[in-house]
Amino acid sequence: MKIRKYSVDDELGWVRCRVLSFLDTAYYDNVFSEKEKYENPSIELVAVIDNEIVGLIDIEYETKEGAVCSRGKGIGGMIWHVAVHPDFRRRGIGKKLLLKAEEMSKDIGLNRLEAWTRDYWVNSWYEANQFEKVESYLHVYLDQKEELKSVLKSEVPKLYPVQAFAHYLGEDRECVKSKFKRVHECICFVKKLI
Repeated sequence: MKIRKYSVDDELGWVRCRVLSFLDTAYYDNVFSEKEKYENPSIELVAVIDNEIVGLIDIEYETKEGAVCSRGKGIGGMIWHVAVHPDFRRRGIGKKLLLKAEEMSKDIGLNRLEAWTRDYWVNSWYEANQFEKVESYLHVYLDQKEELKSVLKSEVPKLYPVQAFAHYLGEDRECVKSKFKRVHECICFVKKLI
């Protein structure tokens, strides 16, 4: 396996790896048809085996405090994507990508990495890699007629909402979880680098 910087020729393999990696996660419907481009500088790495992209990590980082990250002081980096193709999991690929990205982050002068995620097994992975849980809120999907009716109403004649996505920042999480079918706790993890 080789870990190297992402290049534009990797885009199709990157997209395929990300889609397949996310299918069995809470982000299964967060599908991209092309690779994201970042407003700020970034660390973008891929893991390659036999010319196939089997893992990836993207970190957008700040040159000005608060431009990307929302937790902590100093200049940080946001992990937007970390993924390993399902056929190549449990081989340490994600950890190797993270370690290389951390090394590059320290060389740049970043003092921390931040990540938001919502799968319990991914949460465990971050904790095993010395990230600390700092806060959370709920992601709420409304895609059933009754769920939408109780929350949304169109003021445009003949326009009927079919789906919605919301952030719940309140304290009564159990009520929200009982009221809506698809609710995920989105957790912020931070790892101090310096």
